Amino acid sequence: MKKIIVVGGGAAGMMAAITAAENGCEVVLFEKNDRLGKKLFITGKGRCNLTNAGDADRFFQSVTTNSKFMYSPFYTFDNQMTIDFFEKLGLKTKVERGDRVFPVSDHSSDVIGVLKTKLNRNQEITVELQTEVQKLIIEDQVVKGVQIKTVHGKKDVYGDAVVITTGGISYPLTGSTGDGYRFAESAGHAIKVPLPSLVPFELKNEFCKELMGLSLKNVELVIKCGKKCLFEEQGELLFTHFGISGPLVIKASAYLHKYLDKDLSMYIDLKPAMTEEMLDDRILRDFSKYTNKDFHNSLGDLLPVKLIDVVIKRSEIDPYKKVNSITKEERKNLVTVLKHFTLSFQGLRGFDEAIITKGGVNVKEVDPSTMQSKLADHLYFAGEVLDVDALTGGFNLQIAWSTGYLAGLACSEES
Repeated sequence: MKKIIVVGGGAAGMMAAITAAENGCEVVLFEKNDRLGKKLFITGKGRCNLTNAGDADRFFQSVTTNSKFMYSPFYTFDNQMTIDFFEKLGLKTKVERGDRVFPVSDHSSDVIGVLKTKLNRNQEITVELQTEVQKLIIEDQVVKGVQIKTVHGKKDVYGDAVVITTGGISYPLTGSTGDGYRFAESAGHAIKVPLPSLVPFELKNEFCKELMGLSLKNVELVIKCGKKCLFEEQGELLFTHFGISGPLVIKASAYLHKYLDKDLSMYIDLKPAMTEEMLDDRILRDFSKYTNKDFHNSLGDLLPVKLIDVVIKRSEIDPYKKVNSITKEERKNLVTVLKHFTLSFQGLRGFDEAIITKGGVNVKEVDPSTMQSKLADHLYFAGEVLDVDALTGGFNLQIAWSTGYLAGLACSEES
């Protein structure tokens, strides 16, 4: 019987271990934390967005880095197979807005629970918690096993294949500290520089502190580099003490990495459902309603209270000017501020707040049909350790399930 060593007990690692065992292998799963699925526990704000129920085109369009690499893994184990897999384990699922799939219970702990039960019930799987893998054992570019650190010292563990599923370096408190990159480099692999992705923006604007906690729904965020539009989409965002966050911003961050060293311009259209003419008409109606009021008392129907002072400052209209004496030119300035609420971008937040890591093991050095290293025999990779990432919505976890399944299957079949 083949012995497979899986390094990392996250989504990809658990899937690889289960798959290899179900295909006739003895499996040892090493996890340095005191429990499995530590990062999985916090995904989807603790609800665990398992996958996305959209079609294959939607999946590949949502993979922002190396989507072609995912053809074989996805078609070997697609999103419907993921849903069926969990349903068979006893986990009921539901589909929400954006085709996002969650457990009916809304508890990520239930996802981890059914995976742990599956692992524990298979007598061919041994799970070693609080066990740190220190290095790969490699002879003549053949991976023979791993060296682990125990309470008694270092110990060599040998096997027929090693699957690296250690994740990236986002949320390092969950144990994602880049170990897999070090293991990959020791086998000759190149690492694409890891960067934080699906992460909030830091802005230079001082008004962020004034607006902290303000959530804006149905606004449009537009980001450009010169004349090139990098992102233009409607949704929800949130002001923080350092800048902006929220679903719209998190999604936009996936598109910015190539342009971080360039001058980016960005603005919020606070009223995307209205043209400038329609917005001007709306403002005129409000001015008629509050005709004898000061300007700063006339915007309550149009804007959240927190935003009014900032918009007034930007419009350069005297806040105490009566609305019946505001000129057409001043109204035009107000419309411009509302339709082009400019932001001064400083950078992305760090790995502590990044949902995923962009970068990782160069996929040109990994066989997409097996997840096996092209540089070292009996070495496989799966999950976030690879240079593959996607937008929010369950796509990144699907990458983990698909690559984990394929790695577990391929290493069990390797001659």
